[in-house]
Amino acid sequence: MAQNTETIERDKAGTQSPEPQADRQHAPLPAADRDLHRKSVNLRNPRVRMAIIIAAIVLVVALFFLWRYFSSYESTDDAQVDGHLNSVSARVSGHVEKLLVADNQYVDAGTPLIVIDPSDYQVALDRAQANYDSALATARASQVNIPITSVNTGSQLSTAQADVENARAGIAAARQHHSAALAQLAQAQANNVKAQSDVARYRLLVDKQEISQQQYEQAIAAAQADAAGVDAAKDAAAGAQDQVRQAEAKLAQAEANARAAATGPQQLAVMRARAQSAEAEVQQQKAALDQAKLNLGYTQIVAPVSGIVTNRTVEVGQNVQIGQDLMKVINLDDIWVTANFKETQLHRMAVNQPVTIHADVNGKDYKGHLQSLAGASGSITSLLPPENATGNFVKVVQRVPVKIIFDQGETRDHILRPGMSVEPKVWIR
Repeated sequence: MAQNTETIERDKAGTQSPEPQADRQHAPLPAADRDLHRKSVNLRNPRVRMAIIIAAIVLVVALFFLWRYFSSYESTDDAQVDGHLNSVSARVSGHVEKLLVADNQYVDAGTPLIVIDPSDYQVALDRAQANYDSALATARASQVNIPITSVNTGSQLSTAQADVENARAGIAAARQHHSAALAQLAQAQANNVKAQSDVARYRLLVDKQEISQQQYEQAIAAAQADAAGVDAAKDAAAGAQDQVRQAEAKLAQAEANARAAATGPQQLAVMRARAQSAEAEVQQQKAALDQAKLNLGYTQIVAPVSGIVTNRTVEVGQNVQIGQDLMKVINLDDIWVTANFKETQLHRMAVNQPVTIHADVNGKDYKGHLQSLAGASGSITSLLPPENATGNFVKVVQRVPVKIIFDQGETRDHILRPGMSVEPKVWIR
């Protein structure tokens, strides 16, 4: 078997011609073949293979990170800076006396901007002060009268009640005196009847000379005395009757006074009502005084916020009316970004996601965060919203306003102004 193998190899070697083989080794190759030959030689080199593998890995990693980067945010160039345009208007009408600021001037909150002529409002304040002082004095007097009236009505009621009791006692005494006078009158009349009877009897006896003339005369004198006693008793009884009437009149007067004194609580209530009315008048005049002070203070118009003065339309000497817009103050410390993102960009956006805001004005990047998404697309809230209920509907990707807030201290340089263009990047992961 070994011999056969050697024989076969020699036969194969003998069939090949050595000269053409040598010619192929020394003959030049075409350029394309040479490049292919070099590449094949380089590919067979282990270092080249390793370098190619590393380059491929690096390329894949770079593409991955690029994909990760570009898919980690959503951006738009349809965005601008927004802010509050604080209007400065007049709260009182009048003549502009001073203008204390110029266009585009920075002012702090509370800085005087405009002075309206305060003369009329000073006069109104003085009048309101006088009215208030008068009402206050009246109210104080009314308060003082309340305890005085209370004491007077109480004493009057007690006195009237005592007078009523005295009058009733006087009536009782007068009636008793009248009764005694009537009794005395009856006694005097009885005595007079007896005396007149004695005179008539003594006259018969004197005529018969059964008694002396002296006894008869004594009987006549006694009869006359008894008759005078009757008249006196009648007068006393009439006087006692008059005293009863006077006592009854005094009782009626005392009862009338008592009824009048009994109205003391009502009079006290009236005084208290007057005092309350005077107090209410004080409050009313106090309100008028406060309003006059406010109106006088409104003659000096101050900046509502810190910011830049713009859109000034007032001049010295102009007559302004209540509510008239005079200028605007832009608060540069309270600005934000309104970015109109496509609706297809919103599915991964969320509140408080970090945002990088690139400003066109200075090329600077600011930090912020997503504050909120609008409740509707911009087209719906426009002046003429689209009407899609037609046969010519064409689907258009809508844009939704997104509010982006700057982080604390980012806008302290006051470079950004409302209306400037920015490009926000919302980092969604």
